[in-house]
Amino acid sequence: MASDTGRVLDTLMLPFDEGLLEWPTDGALFLRASHGVALHRRPGLVCEQGFRPDADTLEAAGFAVTGHDPARRYAIVLVLPPRQRDEARALFANAIARTAPGGRVIACVANNAGARSAESDLAAVAGPVSHLGKHKCRVFWTAPLDGPADAALAQAWAELDAPRTIEDGRFVSRPGVFAWARIDAASRLLAAHLPVGLAGDAADLGAGFGYLSAELLERCPGIGTLDVIEAEARALELARLNLERYATRAELRFHWLDATRGLPGRYDVIVSNPPFHAQGRADRPDLGRRFIEVAAESLQPRGRLWLVANRHLPYESALASGFAQVRTVAQEGGFKVIEGVRA
Repeated sequence: MASDTGRVLDTLMLPFDEGLLEWPTDGALFLRASHGVALHRRPGLVCEQGFRPDADTLEAAGFAVTGHDPARRYAIVLVLPPRQRDEARALFANAIARTAPGGRVIACVANNAGARSAESDLAAVAGPVSHLGKHKCRVFWTAPLDGPADAALAQAWAELDAPRTIEDGRFVSRPGVFAWARIDAASRLLAAHLPVGLAGDAADLGAGFGYLSAELLERCPGIGTLDVIEAEARALELARLNLERYATRAELRFHWLDATRGLPGRYDVIVSNPPFHAQGRADRPDLGRRFIEVAAESLQPRGRLWLVANRHLPYESALASGFAQVRTVAQEGGFKVIEGVRA
């Protein structure tokens, strides 16, 4: 049975497969690209993807993912809109801006992920669209474009992705980043229990826009270096902005990488609120378990992991195998804060 991504990509290519649209000879741009077999039938594809695991997969398959000219315009711009609507609208505005005169934007969304709403949004900013349905997905595409149908709306939507302040100005964030408009309760609970005596070389695993990194530096004066590790480039950019004020307080290093593949250093302290959903909505406890495993591999002897997780997630076996001491520090609001001490 085809994967969800495979079904979306097969449907995305349906207008070309059925001869309704012609694939351009000089290539096409794919925003928020994901890898699948369907891509290999289309030469000259230029991919952009800010989520490091997907970018790594595309690069391993032979697609160039970084270093493209943002001023280049394309006859075809493909889009996989994200679930968050403001982020998706900003992506549509960007797609139209990257389209050459007479070019088209083509997008695809699974039916249960808001396909009709996404189609309506593209039509609102680009004008009439055509669509096809297959594999429980919907592909929809514009008529030949010469800019947006509604220039004011396109400008307003483009600005939806701009960083903006939250938490009374303490942080900047943007739509689509995890818990983008607030500090999520799990991270806040972990921060409240960080002991002031944590010291040495530290890492924030899955740092998001930098909240836990900031709290660690605020609460623990003994932290001398901090590796800020995040797979989503849009979030890491925010973390850089949010942690600028601590640049003289500790040595900060920012890493755009997939933490499940290993960490760049050895640490005395690791803090983490691990993801448990990847890019979809289904629970992925394997991600959290892998975060725990790489933390154990990367901590110095007697190094300490401070972790928060949903209470129902089964992390106990990974903690028991990786750490000599494990204790539950707090349980509140459906979350648990755990400390693990390396042997």
